[in-house]
Amino acid sequence: MVNNQTIGDPGTRSETVLSPEDLAVLQENLHEQRLFREEQLRQIGAAATSGSDATNRRSAAQSEVRVTLAASARMVLADVEAALRRMAEGSYGSCRLCRRPIARERLMIVPQARYCARCQQVREAGR
Repeated sequence: MVNNQTIGDPGTRSETVLSPEDLAVLQENLHEQRLFREEQLRQIGAAATSGSDATNRRSAAQSEVRVTLAASARMVLADVEAALRRMAEGSYGSCRLCRRPIARERLMIVPQARYCARCQQVREAGR
C-alpha cells in the first residue's frame, strides 16, 4: 500500500500532495507502460525471427533498428519496474540524487522519473 506523500518544499505554495487517487493513477499508468513495453519486446523478437530470404537481404538495417528499439524498450521497462518497486517500498516521488521530492506535475508526465527536474538537467548536462 502506498501512503500519502508530500511533494515540494514544506510550508511553501509550491507544496503539492500526491493524493491516494494520484498514486493510484500513477500506478495504473506504470502498469500499462509495463504491459506495453513487454508486448513491444515480444513483437520485436517475433519480427527478428520471421522473414524470408528476400527480407533477410535488407535486414541488416532493420536488425540494427530492432536492436536499438529493443534496448530502448528494455531501458524504459527497467525504469517502470523500478518506479513500481519504489511505490511498494514507499520511497516513490523522492529524487534519487538530492532526496528532495519530485514535483507532482513531473510525475504525472513521467511517472517513472527517478530524479527531480533540476537533478535530471544536471545529469543530462554531464553526458
